Amino acid sequence: MKIQYILFLLWHFAKCDEHTHTYKDSEQVVLWMNTVGPYHNRQETYAYFSLPFCAGTKVTIGHYHETLSEALQGVELELSGLDITFKDNVPAQQFCAIELHEQSYKALVYAVKNHYWYQMYVDDLPIWGIVGEIDGDNYYIWTHKKFDIGYNGNRIVEVNLTAENKERLKPNAKIPFTYEVNWKKSNIKFEDRFDKYLDPNFFQHRIHWFSIFNSFMMVIFLVGLVSMILMRTLRKDYARYSKDDDLDDLEKDLGDEYGWKQVHGDVFRPVPHLALFSALIGVGHQLTVVTLAVIIFTIFGELYTERGSLLSTAIFIYAATSPVNGYFGGSLYARMGGRLWIKQMLLSAFLLPVLVCGTAFFINFIAMYYHASRAIPFGSMIAVMSICTFVILPLTLVGTVLGRNLAGQPDYPCRINAVPRPIPEKKWFMEPFIIIIMGGVLPFGSIFIEMYFIFTSFWAYKIYYVYGFMLLVFLILMIVTVCVTIVCTYFLLNAEDYRWQWTSFLSAGSTAIYVYLYSFYYFIFKTKMYGLFQTTFYFGYMALFSLTLGIICGTVGYIGTSLFVRKIYATVKID
Repeated sequence: MKIQYILFLLWHFAKCDEHTHTYKDSEQVVLWMNTVGPYHNRQETYAYFSLPFCAGTKVTIGHYHETLSEALQGVELELSGLDITFKDNVPAQQFCAIELHEQSYKALVYAVKNHYWYQMYVDDLPIWGIVGEIDGDNYYIWTHKKFDIGYNGNRIVEVNLTAENKERLKPNAKIPFTYEVNWKKSNIKFEDRFDKYLDPNFFQHRIHWFSIFNSFMMVIFLVGLVSMILMRTLRKDYARYSKDDDLDDLEKDLGDEYGWKQVHGDVFRPVPHLALFSALIGVGHQLTVVTLAVIIFTIFGELYTERGSLLSTAIFIYAATSPVNGYFGGSLYARMGGRLWIKQMLLSAFLLPVLVCGTAFFINFIAMYYHASRAIPFGSMIAVMSICTFVILPLTLVGTVLGRNLAGQPDYPCRINAVPRPIPEKKWFMEPFIIIIMGGVLPFGSIFIEMYFIFTSFWAYKIYYVYGFMLLVFLILMIVTVCVTIVCTYFLLNAEDYRWQWTSFLSAGSTAIYVYLYSFYYFIFKTKMYGLFQTTFYFGYMALFSLTLGIICGTVGYIGTSLFVRKIYATVKID
């Protein structure tokens, strides 16, 4: 009998499947309670019933995370117990009551004092509400939830929540909770039901458009600067080197030779820490592909409208593009004479996952101490480790083998000298460290306004949806990065310093330093975050974001510079 009752409950809730978003008249509509937490700390969230709230009379069913991204994002859906059926109005009625014992009283007072808010879902549409408010020295809690639900045909297209009926918090008081549901016909199309959550006045502000125009003008300037170097400065260099080729050996010895031609025998020398360098280049290729793919899919698929879809898509694409990592990292390692290719392959496969998981697990310990919903369940940890071991690693191995066999043969235009050439002294501003630090200024300048909109969407209560802007800014960033890195590398080689590989990567990657410094400014002046958990969460994940952006910029800069270096040395006659 119990088995039949359980099966009936499962069938009853399964037939109103939220994924179909279609309902019959009087069919059950589930109200999910998600999380509760302080308003100014968006990521510091706890299970809704961690506060002494009470549920309705409907039979409780267990909710299992439908996707890995839900678990990673701290989604904690629990059944509200409220009886809501499609198109059936519910008059105001009590669904439960609580008695404020000392512990419950202190918990609710603390929540009201810290401006706790809560989140719910109806048919995947988010709803937000505030727990209570302060009036003088008294603390009040909202006890009545009024739901106004709009429908179009057999679909839910709009949900609004109105909190009413303030009840003063007093020890040992009994507080009833009530709700009502009003259904109304709406002309909103199902495809447009998420538009009310977007903020076009914020994201499409003229400052946003001005930043795009400013970045575009910077691209024109830098492309012109690089063109001048390639067409005018290099033309003079070619003319000087051609004149030198016509002199005999005695005249060459007496002459004053200088410039980038003098390091032709060392410019393609293998870099120090080759395994790490090639792993970073491989990861950078993969991250660039993942970023472009996710942005394009979001533009056409509107992934921001579905809970957890964006993160799920990013995880899937990252795992699927692992051969890109192996191919480019493995081929570069082979071309530079690396022999421990299995070590390099393992480093490429696990470099980014270890950084991400290490940061996440560190923050996870703090989340567990706070009993926050952001604490990653053990099952999700096992799932992430399984993806790395059984998907990412084999695909990276396939890519590495292909890269070594198809593009692993060195094809440099210059022969590498057996003995490295001494690097002459140069002015302080030509030192690689100075070039690296200054190299990230212009790329950061092309994106810092977009960073404000991205930070606001993640750390505040905005939903980022202008992914067309993001794609344009990302392309501008890549062009600016390539141009700046080529100019920096030309100056470095002209000073007869052949250590251009790491310098080009790090000078472009130094954009991450400025992004991370900007995150400090944003934290101090643009947010009201507080507490150990939220601060650790913010700076931990901002460091991870900055690092991945730096790897992308560094890889793009190295690719452009590598083509530039091969081009100029292939054009000049080398003795």
